[in-house]
Amino acid sequence: MNIILFLLIGALAGWLAGNFMKGGGFGVVGNIVVGVLGAVVGGTVFSAVGVAAGGIVGSLVVSTIGAILLLYIVGFIKRL
Repeated sequence: MNIILFLLIGALAGWLAGNFMKGGGFGVVGNIVVGVLGAVVGGTVFSAVGVAAGGIVGSLVVSTIGAILLLYIVGFIKRL
């Protein structure tokens, strides 16, 4: 059950980040990939700062912020 919740949060975080960054989503698989990678990025950044997020809402916020950072970095690299 935890893996399903993890994938659902990843998909929602990827979709939110895609909409926030003027995307519009990347399809179900793309949203999951962006959200899961965003969770890794967000978790790394937040743990380095010393902030812990708990629960489903906290995980969604951290994943979405991480996915936004990931999309920003990818967009920046593509412009170079």
